[in-house]
Amino acid sequence: MTVAAHRRTSPDYRQIAMVTDRFPLRIPADRLPLLVTGVSGVAGFNIFAFLRRRYGDQIVGIRPLATRRLTGPGIAGHTLENEVETLRLIREGGFRSILSTGGSCDLRGCELDPNMARRVNIGTIDSLVNAIQGCDIRLVHLSIDLVFGGTRGGRHGESDRPDPVTVYGQTMAAAEALISARMPRACIGRISLPMGVSFNGHAGAIDWIRSRFEAGRPATLYFDELRTPTYVECLAEVCEDLLASELAGLWHLGGPRPLTLNQIAQIVNVAGGYDPGLLNGCYRIEAGPIPPRAGNVTLDSSRLALALGRDPFAPWPLDQRLVPDSREWHFKRDFSRSPGWIEKSLNCRGEPETAGESGSPEQQANC
Repeated sequence: MTVAAHRRTSPDYRQIAMVTDRFPLRIPADRLPLLVTGVSGVAGFNIFAFLRRRYGDQIVGIRPLATRRLTGPGIAGHTLENEVETLRLIREGGFRSILSTGGSCDLRGCELDPNMARRVNIGTIDSLVNAIQGCDIRLVHLSIDLVFGGTRGGRHGESDRPDPVTVYGQTMAAAEALISARMPRACIGRISLPMGVSFNGHAGAIDWIRSRFEAGRPATLYFDELRTPTYVECLAEVCEDLLASELAGLWHLGGPRPLTLNQIAQIVNVAGGYDPGLLNGCYRIEAGPIPPRAGNVTLDSSRLALALGRDPFAPWPLDQRLVPDSREWHFKRDFSRSPGWIEKSLNCRGEPETAGESGSPEQQANC
């Protein structure tokens, strides 16, 4: 059984390969225990795994009740929209910090059912804020780059006005405004694409693309939607920094390397050694009207780097040889790859590999 197949049939956050000891523990004791919401999403799943390894039982994660396949120590089902139950959960757990990573990022589903989008992306935040407002609880909330429409050339800063083109983006922007108005000391981090494993093996950018190629099915991705992806390990380290800090308001958490969705698919195609003919590309205008697609929503995270005193995000992918230089790049196959390289080079931040004596690349990763 392949690693990917195993994850799809038996999800376990303890199996995720990642480095968790690059920095000393930074969250102070008076901000623990920590509750992580939305652990069924790619960001929440990986950040929870990262922090759980570092802080043990002091980290608790919650998932939607319907996501029964996601189990493991420290994970529980909970309906965050239920304000009474949420208040009880926080009081009984004695939580001193909350990392909010939940929401529905199903672009098509949000367009077709705006009420669901408002309930999940705004209603849950309203319930959470009602439960903790006035309490000495640190709140860090993860939002998304899609609060922008991508019509202004990208490299968005925190002062840029949101102009979302999707219901998803609109509801995420509304949640930001709610938190900013009612909890001004809270920290809101806008992320882009978190690059790491999903608990079900087919969610998130890498696993969705990979699942198509593994099944021999074509995937069509856009030439003109640009994002700033990040390794989930880097994102987890930044979230730990934010939880430990007094930083408040909006902060951008995007990586330093902008890539189109089509380029991301090229990278997965080559790293996994998949059939290059399975990847197709098109412009957003050629796609259907639902869901509408954003353009260049790249994020400028230089303000965060200045505040932290370091460049917090490694470029994704770290290996420069995995960066496309043309739309036909994935047909070249200059060096051998297999699905295992996705774990080593794309899901896990490591050091760029070097060629072994036989000429076959050997990974020199520290994960």
